[in-house]
Amino acid sequence: MAKKSSGSASEDRLAPVLRPVRAGNGFEEALEQILQVVRLGLVPGGERLPAERELADRMGISRVTLREVLKVLQEQGLVESRRGRYGGTFVLHRDRAPGDSGEEELRRRIASVDVEDTLRFREVLEVGAAGLCAAHGLTEEGAERLRTALRATHDAPLDDYRRQDTLLHLTLAELSGSPTLTAQYAAVRASVNDLLDCIPLLVRNLEHSQHQHTALVEAVLEGDADAAREVMREHCAGTAALLRGFLT
Repeated sequence: MAKKSSGSASEDRLAPVLRPVRAGNGFEEALEQILQVVRLGLVPGGERLPAERELADRMGISRVTLREVLKVLQEQGLVESRRGRYGGTFVLHRDRAPGDSGEEELRRRIASVDVEDTLRFREVLEVGAAGLCAAHGLTEEGAERLRTALRATHDAPLDDYRRQDTLLHLTLAELSGSPTLTAQYAAVRASVNDLLDCIPLLVRNLEHSQHQHTALVEAVLEGDADAAREVMREHCAGTAALLRGFLT
C-alpha cells in the first residue's frame, strides 16, 4: 500500500462541518453548520457543544450572531442552555411525539427532501471517497484512524450504532483529501440521517452492513480502488433499498 498523504489528519470530530462562513450569510451558514453537527451526531444527545467563543472563532462570526443561531436551535427543541459552573449549550435527545409512529415521522420529513436525488448524490460522494482513499493510499496515521472508526462500529451499543456508522463514513470522506467532498458529504449525510432516524434498527441489516464496512476498509488499506468502489456502491444501495422499503 502506498504511504501518501491522507489529507486532513485531524481527529477533531467537528472538523468536517465547522469552517469559516462566507461574508453576508453568516447567520444562515452558521445555523446550517450547527444543525449538521446535531443531525450527524458529532455531539451526541446529552453532551455539550463547544464553548461560544470556540464556535464563533471557528466559523468566523460574532458571538452575537452565534447566540441568535443557538436561540433558534433552542426554540426548535434541539439544544438547551444551562447555567452554572457546568453550564453551556447541550444537545437534546430527539424524541418522537407521543403516539407518533416512525413511518409517520419519516413521511413528514420526506416531504421536504428529494429522496432519490439525496441518495444518488450520497452514492457519488461515498464511492468517490472510497476510490480516492484506495487509489492514493493513506498514511499510517490515516490508516489507523480508519481502523479505529471501524472498531467503534463493531463495539457500539445498538442505540449508538448509527452515530458511529456516520463517524466511520465521515472519516473516509476526510481521508479522501478533498475538503470540498467532505463538506458536501457531511451535508448530504445529515439529510440521510434525518430519514434513517425514523426507521428501526434491524439486526440482520446491521450485521450485513458490518461485513460491508470490514470489506470496504480492507479494500482501502490494500489499495484496491475497484473493490473499494464496488463495496461502497453496494453498501449505499442497501441503505437506499431499506429507506424505499419503509416508503412503499
